[in-house]
Amino acid sequence: MQSSNGPTRAGGNIAGSPAVHDDDHAPPAAGAPAGVRYDDPWYDALASGWGEPAGGGVPVPAQAAGAPGRTGVAGAAEAPAPADVYLQVQRSAAFQEVRRRYRRFVVPGVVVFLAWYVGYVVTATTAPALMARPVVGSVNVGMAAGLGQFLSTFLLAWAYARHARLRRDRAALELRWDTQELTRGARGGA
Repeated sequence: MQSSNGPTRAGGNIAGSPAVHDDDHAPPAAGAPAGVRYDDPWYDALASGWGEPAGGGVPVPAQAAGAPGRTGVAGAAEAPAPADVYLQVQRSAAFQEVRRRYRRFVVPGVVVFLAWYVGYVVTATTAPALMARPVVGSVNVGMAAGLGQFLSTFLLAWAYARHARLRRDRAALELRWDTQELTRGARGGA
């Protein structure tokens, strides 16, 4: 009979003892690229090749060990530190364009939404006679505007997701791939 605490792991959890769920210290999976950790902010199972058999189509970075420029000999060219890679990407024109596109949508969207919300609250407290005017049957202006708050929230969420998908996701994904390759090269390559 199996414990209600979860399935036993290889290596043997004793039935009735708490199951170990901390994967941060688990060894890498077979065929996993060296240098990629579970706490890596760019970890992506499909992108990094985890779970694939050894040599199963995992791309080798251009600056792999033994490649020109990565000899490890004193005085040879070395890859920048991972922190330097992130600073370099943050200063790049592509990153600044992604941030600019984000701000161009989010700042006006937040301003319009907050103005609409504050306008609703202020009108409800300062002009109760206006909010009590019937629109259709027992539905008054206040109820219609309140339901409009919910509608505008969902509309804004949809517009944000559409804007991200059409204007930012592709460029952000390309930046992610470039950054991942640069940091992989900075850690020694896999």
